[in-house]
Amino acid sequence: MERNQKEEVQALQDTLHVLGGKWKLPIINSICNGNHRFREIERSIPGITTRMLSRELKDMEMNMLIKRTEDRDAAIQVKYESTPYCKSFGPVIEEMIKWGKSHREEIIRKV
Repeated sequence: MERNQKEEVQALQDTLHVLGGKWKLPIINSICNGNHRFREIERSIPGITTRMLSRELKDMEMNMLIKRTEDRDAAIQVKYESTPYCKSFGPVIEEMIKWGKSHREEIIRKV
């Protein structure tokens, strides 16, 4: 089957637009590791600012990667969770983590 390079490039650009940048994947990883409150997420990601986290969470909610739930009667008033749509990207993230570890080892070996 012939590949459509233009379509592939567009798909890669779309993916990078939604998941690219310094913070989105660490935020997804944090939420998937059980951090559901804003401060928990913030504390789990070294270097992220409150403003940046807030902005990224809003963007990720707009792109249906996370769900924000507010319950004023609960002890935890605002909770962030990954959506099933976000979880569909899980295997790719796991492979990226494996590749990143392998890459770091490769670079260290060369130094």
